[in-house]
Amino acid sequence: MRSLDIAATGMLAQQLNVEVISNNIANMTTTGFKRQRAEFQDLLYQDLRRVGSESSDAGTLVPSGIQLGLGVQPTAVYRIVEQGNLTITDNPFDLAISGRGYFTVELPSGDTGYTRAGSFQISPDGELVTADGYIIQPGATIPSDALSVTINENGVVSVRLGGDTTEQQVGQIELATFPNEAGLEALGSNLFLETAASGAATVGNPGATGFGTLRQGALETSNVNVVNEITNLIAAQRAYEMNSKMIQASDEMMANTSQLR
Repeated sequence: MRSLDIAATGMLAQQLNVEVISNNIANMTTTGFKRQRAEFQDLLYQDLRRVGSESSDAGTLVPSGIQLGLGVQPTAVYRIVEQGNLTITDNPFDLAISGRGYFTVELPSGDTGYTRAGSFQISPDGELVTADGYIIQPGATIPSDALSVTINENGVVSVRLGGDTTEQQVGQIELATFPNEAGLEALGSNLFLETAASGAATVGNPGATGFGTLRQGALETSNVNVVNEITNLIAAQRAYEMNSKMIQASDEMMANTSQLR
């Protein structure tokens, strides 16, 4: 019976759906995390009576035919890149992006990574780095005797040194945007890589046309909506149960057939 295989594809699809939802919920407090959504397509159809075929020598056509679907298949796990909420931390090295853009990070492999997580720290050399010690590019070097650090919404990094009444500019933070942000490859640790699907990065200063602005002393929270995720989880569970019931019903029908005498 085809229904056994069809229902099995449905159970596998909902298993993937639950895995995506569980990852969203697990990262509900991850800085800059973007939730994901599983997408599906129907599988091939088997034509038992092709639609539009001739049904007689007089040229009459079959109006609908008989097409039997063979189930469902996953096609993508789509990343939803809408803005997360901003939370105030009052840490001068925490930066939140309001709008489009990613911070540029130099990876140990020599590749360029991108991140929305702006929870930065200072390296022993005074450079802005991620929690893993990866340097922000192009970054800024903070003097060890700086009394205060200011990063304005356009990414200009300024410091005030002892004895000075004015601030000195020590760096410029830039952002990168992509034609298709959902096409970025996730590396983990809040990092992404450019791919052919994402398109080439366009780099510019915060506040420029097409780029978001920076907020010092704040972080962008995850854009996961827990209520929606729980609702989606319940729907996925029910869909899984219904597919399992279909397998059970098909098995009972086959058992009845095997018991005929």
